[in-house]
Amino acid sequence: MEKPAGKYAWTVTVGTKGQIVLPKEAREVFEIKPGDTLIILGDQEKGMAIPPKNQFSAFFGKIFN
Repeated sequence: MEKPAGKYAWTVTVGTKGQIVLPKEAREVFEIKPGDTLIILGDQEKGMAIPPKNQFSAFFGKIFN
């Protein structure tokens, strides 16, 4: 089965300190570098999301407007 273009899915393991490691491919696709700050959005019914950093302002606008 071929995946749709631009769509990705990865798995991560949560360590004993609650930390996760982002897969290398995810870091490359979204240009995440050491020292970058990420935002994690959560909704108890819908789950969690880590949006790409180039979309932060769009997400903030939706959240606070």
